[in-house]
This record gives sequence, C-alpha cells and structure tokens, in this order.
Amino acid sequence: MGAPVEFPDGVDIVRRYLREALVERGDDVPVVTRVPNTRPPRFVRIERVGGSRLDRVTDRPRLDIHCWGPDEGAVADLVKVVRALVFAIPGWRGAVAYDVVEVGGPDSAPDPVSGQERSSFAVEVSLRGRALPAP
Repeated sequence: MGAPVEFPDGVDIVRRYLREALVERGDDVPVVTRVPNTRPPRFVRIERVGGSRLDRVTDRPRLDIHCWGPDEGAVADLVKVVRALVFAIPGWRGAVAYDVVEVGGPDSAPDPVSGQERSSFAVEVSLRGRALPAP
C-alpha cells in the first residue's frame, strides 16, 4: 500500500491562475469565491460543486464559474475570455492541473438577488495529488 495522497484546493488553483491571467491581459477583474458585499460591475466567482477522485493520484473537482457584468454584452465578453483561459491552465507554472473538461457550456443566468447580468459554465479539472507529508 502506498502513502496517503493529498490533493490541492482546485478552487484556489483556478482562482489564482485566472486572476493572474486576467491581470496579464490588462483586465483587472476580481476573481473570488464569494459574492462581494459591495458588488463590482464585473467579477468572476468560482465554486466547487462536486467532482470525485478518479484514481489514487487524481482528483477531478467540478467547478462552476460565474461571470457578472453590467450588461449582457459585457458578460458575454468576459465569459468568452474566462472560458478560454480556463482551458489553457494545463502546464501553468508547472501546476498540478493537467486536464480540463467542460461539463456545462455558458448559459445566461441573471443573478436572482441583484438582477445583475451573469453567465456561468462548468468544468472538471484533473489535479495531481502528492504523498501526504509524514508527521
């Protein structure tokens, strides 16, 4: 039997990657895990909504990625860029993310609380685990 395997936080990896990739493109969009109390006009929210361990060293979290904007056009533009960037994560700085599969394409889903325009899509990201450090 091998050593126990721990897995990275998929939401944190994708959030950090997206934030950095958007800033590199000159697009200073907040990428968060919770809807901010004071909502910016545009932001991206990532949450894990399931997924499963595929094998001894692979976790495959399902992530919902929501993009908010001031109008339908701004949301469509943002989701286009965010979606493209998410599929480019394999190999990012030697990241443990090595595969991305879309499980739900972009759909319009205006925020039920604020009425703000929003679109979301869902992916599963394969993440490589590592041996749990000895105590």
